[in-house]
Amino acid sequence: MSTMQLLRFDLLFEQQLQAMGATLRPSTVKNYRVHINRLLRYLHQNHPDIQTPVQLKRIHILGWLRSMAEGPLKNDSRRQSLIHIRRLLEDLADSGYPIADRLILAHDLPPHDQYLPKPVSPQVDQRLKEEMRKTNDLVANALLLMRATGIRIGECLSLTTDCLRHLEQNRWALHVPIGKLHNERWVPMDDEGCKIFNRILSLAGPAPSGPSSPLLLLPNGKRVSYDRIYDALRDASQRAACPHVRPHQLRHTFATSLVRAGISLPALKEILGHRDIRMTLAYVKVTQNDLQREYHQARQKMASVHVVPQLPNTLDAVQTANGKIPGICRVLEALRHQLEMSRRHLDGQSAKRKLYSLARRIAKIRKALIDLQID
Repeated sequence: MSTMQLLRFDLLFEQQLQAMGATLRPSTVKNYRVHINRLLRYLHQNHPDIQTPVQLKRIHILGWLRSMAEGPLKNDSRRQSLIHIRRLLEDLADSGYPIADRLILAHDLPPHDQYLPKPVSPQVDQRLKEEMRKTNDLVANALLLMRATGIRIGECLSLTTDCLRHLEQNRWALHVPIGKLHNERWVPMDDEGCKIFNRILSLAGPAPSGPSSPLLLLPNGKRVSYDRIYDALRDASQRAACPHVRPHQLRHTFATSLVRAGISLPALKEILGHRDIRMTLAYVKVTQNDLQREYHQARQKMASVHVVPQLPNTLDAVQTANGKIPGICRVLEALRHQLEMSRRHLDGQSAKRKLYSLARRIAKIRKALIDLQID
C-alpha cells in the first residue's frame, strides 16, 4: 500500500483543502472543514477502526446519514455536508486514490427546505429606518444602504469609496463587487440612496491612499465587521420595540417592496444578482392583501378590454339623420355591430346562430339602402 493510501482522513482531506484553496475563497474552505469534521466525529465515535478513506464503505456512509437525520441538523445542512464530502471523495478518486465507487448517491441528498420569505412588515420597516436615521452613525447608515439597495451584508462590507457611479442627469448606480455568486452588478440608486452613501463617506475613517479604498472604515482605520452590523441591527430593533430583525431580512423587505411597486421579476432578478429567477421568487412575499389587489386590478382591466360598445338611441340617431339614407345606414351598421359583439359573449350555440342570422339580414338591408342611394 502506498504512502498516500496510508494517510489518515484528516491529513488527506487537509491536503485536498490546501489544493482547493487556490481557487476557492477562504470562507468556502472553512465551510468544507465544518462538514469534514462532522464525518470525522461520526467515524471516531462509531467506527474508530476506520482511519483512512480506503477503508470507507457504503455502509459507513449510510450510518452517517442516519445519525445526521436523527440529529438537530436541517435538510439543507445535511445536504451541504453530503455534497462537500462527495466532492472531496471524487477529487481523491480523480487523483488516483483507490476509493470505493458510489459511496454517496444522488438519492442520498435530502430535499431542499422550503422557507417562506421573511420581509418585515411596513410598520416595522418604517420604525427601523427612523431609528437608524436617529442613530446616524457609520454602521446605522450602512444598514440604511442595505435596505435602500437590497445588497447582501458581505457585499456591503466589500464596497469601495468609488463604487457610486453617475450615469446620466440624476441617475446613479452602485457598483457591487464580485460576491457570493461570483458576479458583479450595478444596482440603481435613487436620491435617498445617494444621500445615505454620502453620509457614509463623511462618517467613515481616513481611507488609505488609492482609488478603491474600503468604504466602511471605522475612525481607528479598521473595517466594519459582520458582527458589528448584526449587533447594530439587533440593538436598533430593541430600541424601536420591534421583533428581532436580521440583516438578510432587509434584502427580503427590499425585494418585496419593489414587487408591490410593480417591478418585473426579471428586472428584480438582475438587481438582486440572482442567477435563476426561482431564487428571486423565494425572496418575494405575496400577502393576501397583495393577491386581492392584483385580482381586482386584473378584473378591471378585463372589463375595459372586453367592454361592449353602447348602441345609441335608434330614434335619436334617425332624427339626427333627418330620415336621410346615410343616417339610417349608420344606425343599421351600429345595430349590426352591437349584435355581433353580443353574440361573442353568449355561451349557447343556438342563440349565437340566431344573432348571426339577424346581423346578416341587417347587413343586407344596409347594402340595399346604399345601392338604392347610388341608383
